[in-house]
Amino acid sequence: MSQAQEATDNSLTHITTAERSDGKGYVIRLHLRQEADSFRVYQPSSDHIQFALFDSGVRTENIAVPTHSPVINEAQFSRIPNGIGIDIQLKQKDFFEVDAYPDGQTNDLLLGLTRIDEDVIVQRTQKVGPVEWSSNALPPRELPETPEGETEDNVPENGDYDRVKSKMKFDRVVLDPGHGGHDTGAIGYNNIREKNIVLSIAKKVGGYINENLPDVEVIYTREDDRFIALEERGSIANRHEGDLFISIHCNAHSSRRPYGSEVYFLGLERTQSALEVMKRENTVVRADNDTEQKELSQEELLIYELANSGYLSTSERIAGMLEHQFDERAQRHSRGVKQARFVVLYHASMPAVLVETGFISNPNEANYLTSEYGQNIIASAIFRAIRNYKEQSEANDNHPLTK
Repeated sequence: MSQAQEATDNSLTHITTAERSDGKGYVIRLHLRQEADSFRVYQPSSDHIQFALFDSGVRTENIAVPTHSPVINEAQFSRIPNGIGIDIQLKQKDFFEVDAYPDGQTNDLLLGLTRIDEDVIVQRTQKVGPVEWSSNALPPRELPETPEGETEDNVPENGDYDRVKSKMKFDRVVLDPGHGGHDTGAIGYNNIREKNIVLSIAKKVGGYINENLPDVEVIYTREDDRFIALEERGSIANRHEGDLFISIHCNAHSSRRPYGSEVYFLGLERTQSALEVMKRENTVVRADNDTEQKELSQEELLIYELANSGYLSTSERIAGMLEHQFDERAQRHSRGVKQARFVVLYHASMPAVLVETGFISNPNEANYLTSEYGQNIIASAIFRAIRNYKEQSEANDNHPLTK
């Protein structure tokens, strides 16, 4: 194929930038004629973004880059096997952290730039070296070990890419035990504390995964009794490039009668009970014992929905699988799958759900959730939903979490 023909057929036509309507940063849009096979984003320094884009139709030629962008200073393109590597130099008037995700309405890919303190982004990137793009090899951090009996020289041209692509499967789960430290969460019957119950359940879920799914890595947002801010929980998941984020909680009510489990994914709450749960889980207890109500506006939710419809639909499917396991495996009363504007889910750039395992204000459910038997059953139900989703995703070879 001639260079002229390659340029004409380039799937990546142009790049544009726009300021986010929430005022928190910018969105860089990569306009694509067809859906990309896969992609990966790196941030080796505060003003440098690197993006690996894999697709047979993408090339380095004839890509229009904005000349008067408020955030892009320069963009360069390099060939890599089955795709291109993109280097974007940012104008250093602000500092940003970057997330990459597909646009839910088109084939485009989006780079979300969120303003962040200089010290934070410098600390995160100081040990991250830039990728050296090569037309003969993939970025070093993406290369698996060379299989025994093979050498670098006799691996087929497509070999590294194919192995990397197969590695981009469901292999990392982020478990988020709610609350912690001075933030006890709900206080239940006999003064039991939500933060202790959910940490125990999360570790049991992780234990089941380690034992039965050895190819899946478990990341915890906290492994002991410490306070982690709502926004930081999602950031932990993003930094570890999780494939699924599950935030584990216990419910409570002023009455001792309500009972049962609920599973939430991000969306506009449609019931009063969902609104009440959202307000409680978005309330943070500060170290001085004062409380702070985190808010997520409908406009922010709309922006997220437009950019992450794929994640949301996957989250809804996983929520349904969790609900089924609570009803079938744990034989607990299910109060259904619901939506609400949870801050902790908003900051996780991946399919994400929040589980309310039961009401610790209800004496019977409180006794169940504090017992070894009850926690094992709840953890087993969560694990089974994760396992079933992993099996379905990989069997269908249509993994929506590939990045």
